Amino acid sequence: MHTIDGVRASAYRIPTDGPEADGTLAWDATTLVVVTVDAADVTGTGWTYADAACVPIVHGKLADAVRGHDVRDVVACWHAMQRAIRNLGRPGLVSCAMSAVDVALWDAAARTYEVPVSTLLGRVHEDVPLYGSGGFTTYGDDELAGQIAEWVRGKGIPRVKIKIGESWGTRVERDLHRTALTRETAGPDTEVYVDANGAYPVGLATRVGERLADLGVTWFEEPVSSDDLDGLRRVRESVGADVTAGEYGYDLHYFARMIESDALDCVQVDVTRCGGFTEWQRIAALAAAHGLDVSAHCAPNLSAHIGAATPNFRHIEWFVDHDRIESRLFHGALDPSGGRAHVDAKTPGHGMTFDRAAAEPFAVGEERT
Repeated sequence: MHTIDGVRASAYRIPTDGPEADGTLAWDATTLVVVTVDAADVTGTGWTYADAACVPIVHGKLADAVRGHDVRDVVACWHAMQRAIRNLGRPGLVSCAMSAVDVALWDAAARTYEVPVSTLLGRVHEDVPLYGSGGFTTYGDDELAGQIAEWVRGKGIPRVKIKIGESWGTRVERDLHRTALTRETAGPDTEVYVDANGAYPVGLATRVGERLADLGVTWFEEPVSSDDLDGLRRVRESVGADVTAGEYGYDLHYFARMIESDALDCVQVDVTRCGGFTEWQRIAALAAAHGLDVSAHCAPNLSAHIGAATPNFRHIEWFVDHDRIESRLFHGALDPSGGRAHVDAKTPGHGMTFDRAAAEPFAVGEERT
């Protein structure tokens, strides 16, 4: 037996390098919640990007639900957590906390078997494509062009994404100017994606989509609110770019509704929100049954492992904010150069080790066993 005898959680608030914003939100820091699961001589690590309020959820219902289980019985642990949080409500912070625990369990189980997480999950890809993501609406032209140039020419990434929908979709000409600048900087052979974060109403999203087509944009993310499934479907029927959404999905049923609405060309899933690797695999199977690919939203160093184990996988969002944090606070971060992430087929677990000393200056949440 490799019995789970300790579950720890802690939160860290890491300031951004400068002001960041998309079409509907601005922020100056990102909170990382790290969970570790101890079982005999093995420790597994997982994390989510949420709020420090996840810490007491982990220490309470979730720790009680998994403690005493064999760490290799990850799916049983997941269902135990799902039962334990019934009266808390699954969507939102509870699902983020569950995701972090689930990832930590898979990491611990894989280390117990001395295999990579991707192998334990059922690896099907040697490496997975990715795209550079950032392009915040707070960037001036020079900063935007510099970031695009670094991705394309500095790192050889052939896909890039920027934020549009500035000020809730009220600055369309600036959105189009920034997209044109991205296309000019990236060159004709680079895929250009945009993300409106739900800023536009349906009619405007359709008109913007028509103009984006002239710039060769092939990915139009959340042109309208992801809660407006009929609106997403109407935009999808009217534009040439792939219409995508799903990053705010916290459970299988959310994705079932979204997929069955015929609103998407590709389903975005965030492993740190959806319920971890366990729920991801069910979502990916549902998407596959409808002939759809899935794309990983953020958390790149975790997404690479589940992506490598997902047959219908398109790519990872290599989000600059999370890449900065994971490269700074963890050992073993992957290199996005060349536009593909290669997951080591020999290193046990997900290969990432949390640097607690480096993170300590940013601590905001309690840790305990």
